[in-house]
Amino acid sequence: MPTEASRELLRSLPQVEEVLRAPRVEALLADLPRPFVVEAVRNAVDALRRRILDGELCDVSEARVAEDAAVRALALTRPSLRRVVNASGVIVHTNLGRSPLAPTAVKAALDVAGGYSTLEYDTDRMARGSRHTHCERLICALTGAEAAIAVNNNAAAVMMVLSEFAGGHEAVVSRGELVEIGGSFRIPDIMALSRAAMVEVGTTNKTHEADYERALGLDTAMLLKVHPSNYRLIGFTESVGVRELRALADAENARRKAAGTPAGAPDVLVYEDQGSGALMRLDAFGAYAEPAVAESLRAGCDLVSFSGDKLLGGPQAGIVVGAKRHIDRLKANPLARALRLDKMTLAALEATLRLYLEPERALAEIPTLRMLAEPAEDVRVRAEKLRDTVAAALPAGCAKLDVVEEVARAGGGALPMCDIPTFCVRVAFSRGDALGCERHLVSERAVPVVGRLKKDALLLDARTVLGEDEMDEIAAGLAEYFAEVGA
Repeated sequence: MPTEASRELLRSLPQVEEVLRAPRVEALLADLPRPFVVEAVRNAVDALRRRILDGELCDVSEARVAEDAAVRALALTRPSLRRVVNASGVIVHTNLGRSPLAPTAVKAALDVAGGYSTLEYDTDRMARGSRHTHCERLICALTGAEAAIAVNNNAAAVMMVLSEFAGGHEAVVSRGELVEIGGSFRIPDIMALSRAAMVEVGTTNKTHEADYERALGLDTAMLLKVHPSNYRLIGFTESVGVRELRALADAENARRKAAGTPAGAPDVLVYEDQGSGALMRLDAFGAYAEPAVAESLRAGCDLVSFSGDKLLGGPQAGIVVGAKRHIDRLKANPLARALRLDKMTLAALEATLRLYLEPERALAEIPTLRMLAEPAEDVRVRAEKLRDTVAAALPAGCAKLDVVEEVARAGGGALPMCDIPTFCVRVAFSRGDALGCERHLVSERAVPVVGRLKKDALLLDARTVLGEDEMDEIAAGLAEYFAEVGA
């Protein structure tokens, strides 16, 4: 029940029309549509009413409501999806849009965004074409696959493959590979949605060939191998590789053929959801390097799917490669239209793939690859430049700035065992504090700056800071914070 003090505050809440006459709000009405501002005022009053009913004793003055309404109205005029400076040290940062695109990929997307394009038009035949052709030849050249298809993301690719080839049949998968990754994407849930009957084999830490062999039956349509994503089991573990699964599938298919398989019984396919989508091995990570897509195909996979915006360094996409007869079935599946890529994504993906035709150029121009492979000493040099840029923008005595050695992460479910050496600018606060500064940099700026906190200091990782413009944004954000904190 509201107290007498709460009831008095509720009675004191200003009317919407009163707040609209406040100078702060009247100034907004000169620039913004009246219904827009009225809605912001109503929301500000309602928010205060809810706080009071929850027992909070708060300022209900007209000036306070007007200021809150102004903040709400101005926030709605600012884009929600906007550029961020990633100083976190997580290279493929899922929350921050995963991989930044290479300049050539950005230009390709812009070229087709502003006008018409050859999305589904074949200029050689001067007739309707297919959007699948724009990237397919490049993907095949880079992976050795017979055919390929690209859809909205890798979750979509997994769903489509399971639905087409294991829907209504059994798919055998190791218990150690029934993973959940970001956004509550769970392999068992996707399998259920695809109508594939999941057959679990082995244990969490050990799965043997014999486990798969015992699970094979006339209704088995697939041996599924799943990339473990952002975790690894170490110690007393064992798993079955693609070559062994290929041998099991071939033996089962031969046995069925010899026995006279009933009509409608499926062949057993070997499918790997590789997830991270490496088109080349990065030597810097040695034994921890993710396997390349081509390796899985050479080992015997019928189909491999992977992401376009993780280690590949392109736009969001899910790519499936494999035998032409299987890819043709996927192209004919109704899900192919529902999950297809738009023209801008296709243009960016094609431009990114084209860079891989020259591996040295790919390492130099694709930001994700460049950040992953950059020598630590080069990062240190950039961290020192970032420190100097920030120091020049801050008032004397507000903070101590040091360049410190730290660890960066690949992110995006890739290379989970790799500690990537990096260098950060460490901001130790003489005025204000790290938590308040972080809140300012993220919540109060048109271009948020995302770092990380450690032991009451703010760390700004130079490995993921993209150039001098972003250094200037960091310096400006810190200067704004210390100006607010004051002496």
